[in-house]
Amino acid sequence: MKIAFFTETFLPKVDGIVTRLTKTVQHLIEAGDEVVVFCPEGCPNEYMGAKVIGVPAMPLPLYPELKLGLPGPAVSEALDNFQPDLIHVVNPAVLGLGGIWLAKSNNIPLVASYHTHLPKYLEHYGMGMLEPLLWELLKAAHNQAILNLCTSTAMVAELSEKGIQHTSLWQRGVDTEIFRPDLKSDVMRRRLLGKYDDQGALLIYVGRLSAEKQIERIKPVLDSLPETRLALVGDGPYRQQLEKIFEGTATTFVGYLCGEELASAYASGDAFLFPSSTETLGLVLLEAMAAGCPVVGANRGGIPDIITDGKNGCLYNPDGNKDGAESLINATQRLLGNDIERQAMRNAAREEAERWGWAGATEQLRGYYKQVLEKTVKIAA
Repeated sequence: MKIAFFTETFLPKVDGIVTRLTKTVQHLIEAGDEVVVFCPEGCPNEYMGAKVIGVPAMPLPLYPELKLGLPGPAVSEALDNFQPDLIHVVNPAVLGLGGIWLAKSNNIPLVASYHTHLPKYLEHYGMGMLEPLLWELLKAAHNQAILNLCTSTAMVAELSEKGIQHTSLWQRGVDTEIFRPDLKSDVMRRRLLGKYDDQGALLIYVGRLSAEKQIERIKPVLDSLPETRLALVGDGPYRQQLEKIFEGTATTFVGYLCGEELASAYASGDAFLFPSSTETLGLVLLEAMAAGCPVVGANRGGIPDIITDGKNGCLYNPDGNKDGAESLINATQRLLGNDIERQAMRNAAREEAERWGWAGATEQLRGYYKQVLEKTVKIAA
């Protein structure tokens, strides 16, 4: 098959969407497919045998890390030269809408996928009143597709409820060869602790430092468990505010890590806290679990698909008292309280992660592509 991706985010950006895309591209190429990726400029020219075409882009005013690509004639010409069997639009925004238009105008079968819960982000940027409008725009875009893929059962249900048609689940994936428990390291633990002594438990967070991730919800946990330390791995537009919020606590801002360093960070922590209640999946939770780090996550969105409460991690109620602070504290205490139970959770977390390889997720995706192409042939006939 020849597949053209249109995505608003790709390398060199680091996030869960980019991880899923890069692993998908890798496995599609290994399966013998041809792939081209259209994404914002600043990207590499090639990735794992796929051609990558950068499109002029401008930073989103409220979120400068995210660049909105503006498709022009060069994109149409490159698509004509490639002659794809299918277009896959990832999180359609500006560049994605261009992909939708090109698919429709050239009679190319269209698949779309939903990865970022943008309507729920709006309230964290003071624009919650725009949520109904954004849902209408998303519905108009996604309903152009023959198939709409979501990364959790909760998102399949929510998109269907909002009027988005032809939704299916694109199963989760994680690299269990990179993320593994044996990368636990005293050297990495010292790096995560920064200037603080290794007295109590080391809590870690990995991901974008942005308002919608609700990282400030971890501070009451530190206040309630004064010997705990926190390492925030990642960066983003909310870092300065978080530095003020966590001032006076035993918190280390580590910055971005990748590859084996990131895997070692997961493996070297005592618990992974992920307070966000806006996740469509929460790939970092799976990475932490693959590394054998017990996890605490919100009982919202795609996270309950991953965490079985009390077995491979703990869930908290983000809508509880004081923005879920009491529930998050209790969940963290449950996870940290008993060494034997925590080790059992570590083992169960690793076992859960081992069920979800990227090869399987991509083979499922290829099956969806084939169904879409067969359906298109039948309609044409």
